[in-house]
Amino acid sequence: MGTVYFSCLGRQKAGITVKVVHIVGGDITGGAARGAYWLHQALLNIDIESTLIVAGKGPDNDKTVLSLSDSKLAKFYTRLRSKLDGLATEVYKKRKRRLFSTGFIGYDFTKTEMYQKADVVHLHWINGGMVNIKTLAKINKPVIWTIRDMWPLTGGCHYSLDCNKFKSECGACPQLHSNHYRDLSNWVFRHKQENLPANLTVVGISNWLTDLAKSSSTFKNRKCLTILNNIDVNSFSFINKEIARKILGLNTHKQLVLCGASKVDDFYKGFHKFTEALQYLNPEKVCLMFFGELDEIKISKLGFEYRSFGFVKHNEMLNNVYAAADVYAAPSIQEAFGKTLAESQCSGTPVVCFDVTGPQDIVEHKITGYKAYPFDSKDLASGIEWVLTHKNQNTLRQITREKAISKFDSKLIASEYANLYKRVTKSK
Repeated sequence: MGTVYFSCLGRQKAGITVKVVHIVGGDITGGAARGAYWLHQALLNIDIESTLIVAGKGPDNDKTVLSLSDSKLAKFYTRLRSKLDGLATEVYKKRKRRLFSTGFIGYDFTKTEMYQKADVVHLHWINGGMVNIKTLAKINKPVIWTIRDMWPLTGGCHYSLDCNKFKSECGACPQLHSNHYRDLSNWVFRHKQENLPANLTVVGISNWLTDLAKSSSTFKNRKCLTILNNIDVNSFSFINKEIARKILGLNTHKQLVLCGASKVDDFYKGFHKFTEALQYLNPEKVCLMFFGELDEIKISKLGFEYRSFGFVKHNEMLNNVYAAADVYAAPSIQEAFGKTLAESQCSGTPVVCFDVTGPQDIVEHKITGYKAYPFDSKDLASGIEWVLTHKNQNTLRQITREKAISKFDSKLIASEYANLYKRVTKSK
């Protein structure tokens, strides 16, 4: 898998009290891994010796990060583990084509030097063949598990929507379209519970997710608390709207409504609610903006002028996209947190969302945006209009950014985790 590096070479501080290793799947250019990497960087600036093991490509020349895809062969094995992890779902031919993870296949991080020298193991999003659940039972150190979606609670799905079987025991899974109680979801559910580490603290990145963890059969007898997701606020500066539009080549007199995600039309992102809301907006006054993967054939039929930026990898570009918009519409049905909402606010752009799940912790109603009644598309449109017609746009944008920085700055969140690390190591 390439060279295993130990943390903070040449960067150690005299006051270091705790050594932590982060475990996260995915690529640090986006998703949960990016949040974990921002946290890792912030921890290095305080009295924590932090290292990170990531499935995807890591940053160049950063010896505090071990990438499991640092060569062509390593990348092949990473992809193979991901494919094998989902292979068992192929039995269910009528299943819904949504992400379902088993945790049966993964990388044994306990063999690395980073793990062996750590005082605390910090799990993040560990799917995509990143961690075999059996590996968790081998951990003999305090474990922090930052849950970034519902998978740690369930028998395989990442968002359960209206299914509450995780509160007792999964089985006859709606996502698998299964009628059998002893199905794959039940097997995954029991396998997970049997292999949880003894010294475990669960951290939800939103109050909604923490409450779900407390109500779940898996974590109801474990320590559960909330530490909000973190944003590298230095990556999302306050850019003049007109300058951002000029950089992006947006030459329009219309107000700009932004909507985006890695995959905009994922079932839980609520994109259909956004398109319903558009019928209450004036296409003569509004231009749509999108980032992420989307079906442009569908978009072209909405009757609005629009601009799509595709998947945006670089923060500087993403910052300009957020800053150019008048409002960011985030119509998610279920969302663990809503990192794009916080990024938009850090760029000074107010957010409109439904008053449910993770976004509840991000948007302050009629202060940094608008929380629409769930799942009322007309009220979502009313929220967009509220932002677009606000009497003092500059003040609204400034307050939006200031509030976001005060809540989500990686430095603040890192301090909360540092205190948690110290508490759990003292109680060993």
